[in-house]
Amino acid sequence: MGERTPAPSRGSCEKQWDPALYDSKHSFVWKYGAELIELLAPQRGERVLDLGCGTGHLTQQMALTGAEVTGLDFSPAMIAQARKNYPHIEFVEADAAAFEFAQPFDAVFSNAALHWMTKPEAVVACVARVLKPGGRFAAEFGGKGNIEAIRHAIRQALRAPGIARDEEWNPWYYPSIAEYASLLERHGLAVRSATLFDRPTALEEGEQGLRLWLEMFASSLLESVSPDQKEELIRHVEDQLRPTQFRDGTWYADYTRIRVLARREPL
Repeated sequence: MGERTPAPSRGSCEKQWDPALYDSKHSFVWKYGAELIELLAPQRGERVLDLGCGTGHLTQQMALTGAEVTGLDFSPAMIAQARKNYPHIEFVEADAAAFEFAQPFDAVFSNAALHWMTKPEAVVACVARVLKPGGRFAAEFGGKGNIEAIRHAIRQALRAPGIARDEEWNPWYYPSIAEYASLLERHGLAVRSATLFDRPTALEEGEQGLRLWLEMFASSLLESVSPDQKEELIRHVEDQLRPTQFRDGTWYADYTRIRVLARREPL
């Protein structure tokens, strides 16, 4: 072992995660990662870092290829659940904007996590530092325009009577392809492919789907208001989005994703 970083600073993301809610009601998040594993194509014996590993399901899928996979996440709760789920895999609690390992990796993988990391320059610098020359970086995350309908509904709800918050709430980082490709190249990661695509995503639990999505992914906002304001806020968001995002008994999130593959240039 001998590779653990110091206790994370939490500087890259302040969100507190609920592993049980994540696994039981939002499994679509990690299930969509199967295509990204195919893009990475981990090989037997390779050292792979799963950056933002959550509860470890994709870490395990990569480990089944014979790769030596390490999972890293900032959330103590997520890491604890990942270790319970897959005790044979190494999981490290660390800040994605400030981590180091004694041995370099052949590949770094990240699914649905980078948009939570609000110090992207520091994150990419860490990725570049731990990759071997020629090593691969495969990532998918929210890109420019991601959940624009949901974010607009939240902004409108925050202005409603009885809630009335002036501050802008935005815990996410949603770059354009040009912005993110430039960031990678500044740190010696040559972009081999990059796409921005829409993925309207069905939320689980029918009528409760949007509420559960907000409770999972907008929890920091909901926890900052009173219980009455929380219910009012959710109701406003649902009312605004129902005409466009609810059909045939299912809520849909208007996801727009970036998928990128890059290689570490020779030093």
